[in-house]
Amino acid sequence: MIDKLEMFIALAREEHFGRAANAQGVTQPTLSAAIKQLEDQLGVMLVWRGSRYRGLTPEGQRALDWARRIVGDARSLRQEMRVARQGLSGDLRLAVIPTALTVVSDLIAGYAEAHPNVRFSVQSNTSIEVLNMLENLEIDAGLTYLDNEPLGRVTTVPIYSERYVLVAKAGHPLLGGPVRWADLADVPLCLMTPDMQNRRIINQHLAKAGVEVTPQIEASSIVVLVSQVVNSNLATILPVRAAEIFLKGDDLGSVPLIKPDASHTVGLVAPQREPFTPVLATLLDRARALSAAVSN
Repeated sequence: MIDKLEMFIALAREEHFGRAANAQGVTQPTLSAAIKQLEDQLGVMLVWRGSRYRGLTPEGQRALDWARRIVGDARSLRQEMRVARQGLSGDLRLAVIPTALTVVSDLIAGYAEAHPNVRFSVQSNTSIEVLNMLENLEIDAGLTYLDNEPLGRVTTVPIYSERYVLVAKAGHPLLGGPVRWADLADVPLCLMTPDMQNRRIINQHLAKAGVEVTPQIEASSIVVLVSQVVNSNLATILPVRAAEIFLKGDDLGSVPLIKPDASHTVGLVAPQREPFTPVLATLLDRARALSAAVSN
């Protein structure tokens, strides 16, 4: 049953029989047969069928919630038993918004040192992708914004408040003091792409200041934005913590953005499921300790 539920979750995620089969490492006929067997066992049709995948039936949507819960609990049980035999070990998969990537080392450094048998996988994703991957059991936890857009049913641990600075090449005329959001109307900018929540936040604050900007360059990578700033007359807007690593030399400078002195909370999100696996529970404890250290 668990294997069939895993395939059902993969099909709902991929919305394509072939891709779902590849994701599960089985042939398409094997996956199709498993879904049909699951339907027979449950006594309902789960998937609208035609020449291709056409979505889940209403019963399939409800079954998907149960499938995620059951598969998540089964994985947690297996990990709990492994920890009982071997101590804290296994894989911990994290998805992180780009502006919080520099915080990952603070979150897992002490953890990795104390528990060397835990392996970490970290990838960069949009805030929407983080939540979708968490729901689909593709990751164990994520780092994302907590207070700007709906999160759904998740466990959260606030870690720090994200504040914003204008980053520009040394000598830029605006680096002399604090800059108001309203001052950015005519400043050539490069910014994150619109699918990033960071960009949506920036757009909100610019709109409140009565400013509409059209970036000359958009990118999903902070490294790309900073490289453009170093090699052009463009400036960018970054969270302080994301910018710090690039401000250690003399090439770049930054100034706070004020009026408003905006801030948004970033933290750890995890499935709303208890008991947590020992690996995830330890990560949540680490996040709470980091939050307390940041607050002090």
